[in-house]
Amino acid sequence: MVMTKKKKYNVALVAGGYSGEYVVSIKSAAVAEKYIDRKLFNVFKIIIEKDKWYHTTVEGKEIPVDKNDFSLKINRTKIKFDAALLIIHGTPGEDGKLQGYFDMLNLPYTSCDAVTSALTFNKRWTVATAAFSGIAVAKSVHLFKNTGYDKNIIAALGLPIFVKPNAGGSSIGMSRVEKPEDIDAAIEKAFIEDEQVLVEQFIKGREFTIGVMRTRGEVVVLPICEVRSKRAFFDFEAKYEGASEEIIPAPIDEKQVDTLRETAKKVYAVFNCKGIVRIDFIWHDIENVPYMLEINTVPGQSEQSLVPQMVRAYGWTMQEFYTRQLESLVG
Repeated sequence: MVMTKKKKYNVALVAGGYSGEYVVSIKSAAVAEKYIDRKLFNVFKIIIEKDKWYHTTVEGKEIPVDKNDFSLKINRTKIKFDAALLIIHGTPGEDGKLQGYFDMLNLPYTSCDAVTSALTFNKRWTVATAAFSGIAVAKSVHLFKNTGYDKNIIAALGLPIFVKPNAGGSSIGMSRVEKPEDIDAAIEKAFIEDEQVLVEQFIKGREFTIGVMRTRGEVVVLPICEVRSKRAFFDFEAKYEGASEEIIPAPIDEKQVDTLRETAKKVYAVFNCKGIVRIDFIWHDIENVPYMLEINTVPGQSEQSLVPQMVRAYGWTMQEFYTRQLESLVG
């Protein structure tokens, strides 16, 4: 619904987190803080770290969050929130932990629910669910720390292969393996980030990523982006340090556009997504169909991130983008 009430709502802009994506989250939160409509919302940025949850006032004073009800006390006034704009990439904001906590407090939030967040944060469960639902995905092998692994992985998947932490984002801990002798080091690197690792078949083709969100009763598919990495794959440096070319809208024919859009909408529905998500695909050169790579339920929103580029290409301002995310929670 379109907001009509004159009341200003208190919004917790929740950022930080416990993973290597902390810095990306802080950058994303700075963008959200800049563009949220202050005529409609009072914004309180909440930073979540392992040893403290806090808000910093304009005077520079740190105010601890009362975790009993997720509130603040500023100048003897208790601040409670009407909604949370969740912008933590990685744990605990993208894996369902905070969502479950907010559910217990009956605090509405902008991301997917606890079940969907936990499911999609696990790459193996994500591709298994997608395959079960008829969505094309690459073959993969799931590894667990300290249990050893079958040396026939390469025979099963071929080369090159991708080795990645089973949970996590921003391509942290991910490697592209070209030679058999490099697989052990790649697996060890991934295990530093997570106790489970996914080894995935290489799919030759063009890479696309698509933002999808439900707003005002309809599922909106943002303009498709083609990603052309200047590196071996779309890794952290390609995503955040300019080592990639991002083309919006993607230079593809209308049939491919329609297929990608419909597949993205199907993924959004199958996984019961909410809010803004970004879905990554490879268009298989030989089979001529899109293969789903992964679902980002809290996609990056820094100035260098893809979602803000898609939003502007669609014709929305960033202010409208954030208003649309929040209005369904408080309107």
